[in-house]
Amino acid sequence: MRKNTIASLVLALAVGLPMIACQDTKARQENEQLKTRVAELEKENTDLQSHVDGLTKDNAALAAENEKLKAELAPKKKSAKGKHRKRTSKAATS
Repeated sequence: MRKNTIASLVLALAVGLPMIACQDTKARQENEQLKTRVAELEKENTDLQSHVDGLTKDNAALAAENEKLKAELAPKKKSAKGKHRKRTSKAATS
């Protein structure tokens, strides 16, 4: 009986070790794929950040130009003073 127990244990180890090694290999492959993806995402993040910075500068320039144009337009506006009309009584117009 003791020989059967030892044989079962050896068989379990013989089958179990390659399975563990296979899982370890898969984990390493997944880890490498994830590292590659993280590197790609970091590069995209850097590119997007520089794009955002450029758009922010463009926005600031457009806002300044808009204010300049508003300032140029402001003196050209005519003052809207109400015209003085003579009041007429209702009895006179009827």
